Amino acid sequence: MPKRSKKHTEALKKIDRTVQYDPLEAMTLAVTSSHVKFDETVDVAVRLGVDPRHADQMVRGTVVLPNGLGKEIKVLVFAKGEKEQEALDAGADFIATDEIVEKIKDGWFGFDKAIATPDMMGTVGKLGRVLGPRGLMPNAKTGTVTFEVEKAINELKAGKSIFGWKRQVWCMHPSAKSLLDRRN
Repeated sequence: MPKRSKKHTEALKKIDRTVQYDPLEAMTLAVTSSHVKFDETVDVAVRLGVDPRHADQMVRGTVVLPNGLGKEIKVLVFAKGEKEQEALDAGADFIATDEIVEKIKDGWFGFDKAIATPDMMGTVGKLGRVLGPRGLMPNAKTGTVTFEVEKAINELKAGKSIFGWKRQVWCMHPSAKSLLDRRN
C-alpha cells in the first residue's frame, strides 16, 4: 500500500465517500480539499445512460463556459483578404501565412485552436495529417470553419469547449481551474 502525505490524508478526511454530493457542494469540496501548489483543473464526469451502438443517442456538442477554462487560448486563423485583417482586429494570435503553414508541416504547434474560412480549406486540408490527430483541424460542426471569423475567435477566447463521449458512456470534460473557482 502506498504511503500518502499528511496533506493528502487530511484532504481525504474531509470527503465522505458514502455521500452523493450535489454539483455545487462537490465543486466547493474539490476546491477546499486541494493540497497541491499548482492550479488544478477540475473535471466533470457524467454517466449518460445512453447506448453507444445507436446513432440517435449520440451526445456531442459545444459550450461556451461563463468564466472560460481559466487559461489563455492562442488562436491560429487560416484566412486571406479582408478576413485576415478582421481576424487580427478580433484578437487572433496568428494568421496562417505560407511561412506558418511550412512551420506547421515541420512540427510547430504554438497555438491551441485553429479557425479557417471555407475558401482556405484547400490549404488546411493539406495539413490534415498533422492537425487531425492533435484535435486542431478546423471543423464546420464545431464552428471553426466559418466566414464569421470575429464571432468564432471571440467564442474560443471566451472558453468555448467541445464535449462528447468516446468509447464509454461517460462524458468527461474539464470545467474549470480550481483557482478560477476561488475567485468566482
